[in-house]
Amino acid sequence: MDRFFTIVANKVSGWAGRPATFIVALSTIIVWGVCGPLFAWSDTWQLVINTGTTIITFLMVFLIQNSQNRDAAAMQAKLDELLRAVDKAREGFVGIEHLTDDQICTLRTALEREVEGLEDKQATADDTVEALLRRREAH
Repeated sequence: MDRFFTIVANKVSGWAGRPATFIVALSTIIVWGVCGPLFAWSDTWQLVINTGTTIITFLMVFLIQNSQNRDAAAMQAKLDELLRAVDKAREGFVGIEHLTDDQICTLRTALEREVEGLEDKQATADDTVEALLRRREAH
């Protein structure tokens, strides 16, 4: 089921982002608008477009979110591999995406402070993520 959903989500996301799809959607809205007088601007005429756009939007939210989640996870795996493979990289950064928003913000602030005015970046290159978080909390 997951594999099938992934294939469908990829295809629909790719299809939805094309200029031709935008043209089709815009044309549909224009045709609907032009048909307004033909249907005397009735409630049914309005309901058709409202229902159609609501259904499409509802389904697209899930498909696009699925694609974004997979893209983010793949990017994270690639970054983690770089951290693992580069000799002087701090491997403690692998998995920091699981920290809370506040912890990530604290870590980013600590890193920014760490490099301010430093000529020798290696001076603090061995600090762990935990040490950076503790240092920030102490200030």
